[in-house]
Amino acid sequence: MKDIICNPANKKTLPENEVKDLLKKYNIPTTKYTVVQKEDELNKIKLDFPLAVKVCSPNILHKTDVDGVKLNIQNANELKSAFKEMRSKFPKENILVESMEKTGLEIIVGVINDPTFGLSLMVGLGGIFTEVFSDVSFRVIPITKNDAEEMLGELKGKKLLEGYRGMKVDRSAVVNLLLSTSKLAEDFEGKLDQMDLNPVFAREKDVCVVDAKMILRA
Repeated sequence: MKDIICNPANKKTLPENEVKDLLKKYNIPTTKYTVVQKEDELNKIKLDFPLAVKVCSPNILHKTDVDGVKLNIQNANELKSAFKEMRSKFPKENILVESMEKTGLEIIVGVINDPTFGLSLMVGLGGIFTEVFSDVSFRVIPITKNDAEEMLGELKGKKLLEGYRGMKVDRSAVVNLLLSTSKLAEDFEGKLDQMDLNPVFAREKDVCVVDAKMILRA
């Protein structure tokens, strides 16, 4: 699925590391990561393989569209090779190196500025579920715990969140993610234009935001 977020004119896009720094302040679980600029900085990285390497720039919103993501890097040689390739393609941008997370049920969480209702929270099943079935639910921010539960209950694929065919998902962690995202958006009301957490891996004991985008109002 394409990201729900777009880059309007006269808006400020935050680089991924700054978005994730903000998520951490709201106790929203995300990847372990570091930003590097030079090759010799790779030797100082204290992250376990496998790793991912991404271009990290407020000027590049959709990294995969410009081949700005390399996944499943297994060792130091592969890391250096991936870094050199990124540096060659994006000579003026920062490079983000982050942990490869254990996968789970993919969900997407977003915040949009609705012209009628204002800041609104969206949750949906990610991957093919959202792309094929448009399986999403919306609420006006701020939301309550009951709102979060109702949003998940409205999804066509809600059984996947309830242990369908042995798939185990920490539903309470998903609810907490929605509440924390709502709180973040509420605190930034008047400044936040759009936010996109996609994908989010919902796992047996937790959730993890793998990629995050945020656009602020000018």
